[in-house]
Amino acid sequence: MKKLFCLLLALTSLPLISFSQEENSPFALSQKMAEILIYIDKQYVDDVDNNELANEAITRMLEKLDPHSVYIPKEEVDDANQRIDGSFVGIGIRFQILKDTLMVVATIPGGPSEKVGLLPGDKIISVEGIQVAGVGLKNSDVREKLMGELGTKVKVEVKRSASRKPLDFVITRDHIPLNSVDASYMITPTIGYIKLNSFSRSTTEELEKSIRELKKQGMRDLIFDLQGNGGGLLDQAQKVADQFLSGDKLIVYSEGKHQPRLELHAGDRSMFEKGRLIILTDEYTASASEIVSGAVQDWDRGMIVGRRTFGKGLVQRPIDLTDGSQIRLTIARYYTPAGRFIQKPYDNVDDYRNDLLNRYEHGEFTSRDSIRLPDSLKEQTLVTKRTVYSGGGIMPDVFVPLDTLEYSDYYRAVSRNGSLNAFALEYVEKHRDDIREKYSDFDGYLKNFEVNKKILDDFVAYVKKEHPDTEFSEKDLKTSERLIKLRIKANIAQDVWGYNEFFRIYNESNEVLEKAIEILENGTYNKQKLAQAE
Repeated sequence: MKKLFCLLLALTSLPLISFSQEENSPFALSQKMAEILIYIDKQYVDDVDNNELANEAITRMLEKLDPHSVYIPKEEVDDANQRIDGSFVGIGIRFQILKDTLMVVATIPGGPSEKVGLLPGDKIISVEGIQVAGVGLKNSDVREKLMGELGTKVKVEVKRSASRKPLDFVITRDHIPLNSVDASYMITPTIGYIKLNSFSRSTTEELEKSIRELKKQGMRDLIFDLQGNGGGLLDQAQKVADQFLSGDKLIVYSEGKHQPRLELHAGDRSMFEKGRLIILTDEYTASASEIVSGAVQDWDRGMIVGRRTFGKGLVQRPIDLTDGSQIRLTIARYYTPAGRFIQKPYDNVDDYRNDLLNRYEHGEFTSRDSIRLPDSLKEQTLVTKRTVYSGGGIMPDVFVPLDTLEYSDYYRAVSRNGSLNAFALEYVEKHRDDIREKYSDFDGYLKNFEVNKKILDDFVAYVKKEHPDTEFSEKDLKTSERLIKLRIKANIAQDVWGYNEFFRIYNESNEVLEKAIEILENGTYNKQKLAQAE
């Protein structure tokens, strides 16, 4: 704020002739803002946090533009950039706070914690001599204590079940990757599956590696899961789409008042130009994910299966401010190759923010017929001339309703309060060695491990003890029993092996994925006569 305040003071001290004489010019308005800040600082009845006041003014100013132009305070910039950068500086652990104790769930392979000998199940009880167990630790506190500058060291004290005395480790902070590929595996001998969670700087490299490995395992068809993927970098969206499109096909173009038309085309990165392709989408699929989905659909390269996407067709540019804070300013609109603008309306901010809730209440998640789009939004794909739509996201070629038959109030409650994750972690802490000994690899666990009645009863007892306010009923348990067992088994697998193994189990409840497999296996896909479907 001091830098901004000094800048505004400097502006007011300069002769007016230096600025545009128009009342609406940025310079004239900055003088007005400087005047107001000075009067508040010098004459307001109470003490005021000038920095907080300025931040609020900037935030509100950007909100008047569109829902995606935002202000990021200096202290939040690093966190905001981590997902885009695809890495952060830390000690390289996946952790969970269990009963007020910081527990190591896993160490990142090749990371600094693994190198010094930290193990899954270790409990970190102090950092730099300061106790962190039993003090009400939060996730934000953990990040503050364990993340830091590259190459700096941090001393941690660890309690390990196999050791009577605490163990001391000195860990050198390093770059830790944030993987954007959550899972990559073969569903059948010929159908591969890849789940992408974001579009960061490492996305294309990760995706190419996954495709290469799946091809070695016999992949001929690919299901590419973009459900829940909120997007990321525009250039990564181009490179991802390029994996599937041949030649120099247009992938996306953008235009803005101060940005002339910019076209992004396919090049020579294609690793899956041929072979049947299905992209999975839902209401949380947004931005860069919609660019990829739109390009594949417009060029008739594959099928989109799932539900209508979020509908974000605006491009933001990060702009660093002098005090270390940042704004992300919308500079252009983007369009799919067929000329579709898929941004949903944002004239009413409240309606925009509540759009997904409104869709749900309107019945869109359970019925395709509830979605009524005017003929004016109709467009045609570029090869087979199929009908597609502009406005409000990408409409799937095959709609899959949200299946809530196994949902209950109890299941929603234990999902929200973290009981499913915490119980699985406690189970792994007690049985990690037994699991490893009994199941030599994940495939053995997948086929033979069962969440039996005793484990389910233990889970219900755990919830009752840790979250006594959670309402329980036998009816709810019966309704959601399969889902609860599946989540427990998947979470145990995640804690013992990793995210890939989690999704191999959890995807048994993924109705959109099941539909995609059915489309590939029952001949529906081939009947579409899509481009390069052989």
